[in-house]
Amino acid sequence: MKRKLLGMMLSATMVAGMLTACGETAATTTETPAAETKTETAAETKTETAASDTAAETAAAPAADEGKVLNISAWNEEFKSRLTDHYPGYEVVDGTTGKIGDVTVKWLITPNEENAYQNRLDELLLAQDSAAADDKVDLFLVEADYAVKYTDTDYTVPVKDLGITDDDLKNQYSYTQAVVTDSNGVLKGTSWQGCPGVMIYNRAIAKEVFGTDEPADIQAKFSDWDKFFASAGELDKAGYDVISSTADTFRVYQNNAKLPWVNGTQIQVDDNLKKWVEDSKKLADAGYCNTWGQWGEDWNKGFYPEGKVFAYFGPAWLIDFCMAADVEGSVGHDGGWAATEGPQGFYWGGTWICAAAGTDNASLVADIMRKMTCDPEVMKDIVLKDNDFVNNKPVMEELANDPNYSNAVLGGQNPLKMFCAGADNIDMANLTAYDQGLLGDFQTAMGDYINGNYATYDEALEQFYTLALQRYPELTR
Repeated sequence: MKRKLLGMMLSATMVAGMLTACGETAATTTETPAAETKTETAAETKTETAASDTAAETAAAPAADEGKVLNISAWNEEFKSRLTDHYPGYEVVDGTTGKIGDVTVKWLITPNEENAYQNRLDELLLAQDSAAADDKVDLFLVEADYAVKYTDTDYTVPVKDLGITDDDLKNQYSYTQAVVTDSNGVLKGTSWQGCPGVMIYNRAIAKEVFGTDEPADIQAKFSDWDKFFASAGELDKAGYDVISSTADTFRVYQNNAKLPWVNGTQIQVDDNLKKWVEDSKKLADAGYCNTWGQWGEDWNKGFYPEGKVFAYFGPAWLIDFCMAADVEGSVGHDGGWAATEGPQGFYWGGTWICAAAGTDNASLVADIMRKMTCDPEVMKDIVLKDNDFVNNKPVMEELANDPNYSNAVLGGQNPLKMFCAGADNIDMANLTAYDQGLLGDFQTAMGDYINGNYATYDEALEQFYTLALQRYPELTR
């Protein structure tokens, strides 16, 4: 049963929490138990399935008198800020509460460190059937790396059952829908943003080392990985790191892999992932960059001139949400970054909105989805006010060709044409329910090899399989 998938994934999470301890990116997120997985008899399974079908039908047919509390589960403030700033009629009450008409909005925000967000969401969804009306989750957010864990269960409501039509969704980028389409081809969520990535480089360093900061000229120096390495050598001679960490390029290589992480139950390691390891080892051994994990203080140093980091790889949200642009003295604050395509196209991240089965606010959830992810006026407002790349192709193409649009963090550059081209080429065919855990475990094991803790790649590969099978014992190598 699909409903069991969440239980299976939660069970694997519990095993991993007892046996492993890893950190995000260079080391994966530690996953710890959040709730006991239910042991079901055949009768219990049948009862649960019937209850689940009833819950989905309830969500699919909005009642005339809807619930008075809208509970939204998220891991950070990003969607909260989007809803606060752009959803018509939203009123702020305090830091965790808002109002939409006579409905109270409660924000259930659990940071994702140590997998805390998913653990808490699992608890809430497993208790959804028995929860009081005002305590039920109505809307929750997921990321691409683990979206399948939730969309391929009946804890999520098909968007068509909420009254959202193909015509409503027609202007979205197709890959954003692929992320939240279940194994039966049913769309189970929607997003306001797209996340194609670019190479974001320091203009001042570019001028010093390469004599120019023009995106086309810099692209010529970094248009493939051989040129990337040659240019990294030039930067090293001038006292600069080409990137902050070997972790920075992982998403670029991974997104260009040909194989999914899992085929049936068998774990697969694509040749392009092995190439990332080999290239990262060369970069680190040459001293062209460091090997620390992303998001830490060391990694962030390059956001400031004294950090001496030439480039980061990321999407629009990294540029305007993460690179300290609002901090005086940062490179971004003074418009000191620029963007170019880099060696390969890629995507990174994104946030998807899912309706929880059993919601008593189906009409409001549908309206939020429709306005925040389909309404072109709201979409355009998000771009102009937040510099986010939104999930509406006509809006993005219009602004990509608008001579008045510019990004202050990028020194007045309009990067939207390269973002649009990247979004059109994103392919989500390789997405699996195991991506977050496996890509994290792979980076953990290979990070040890890159740092010299294993003598060979094969030794690190054995460690990867050990971590992966502890996390997901139902898989094979």
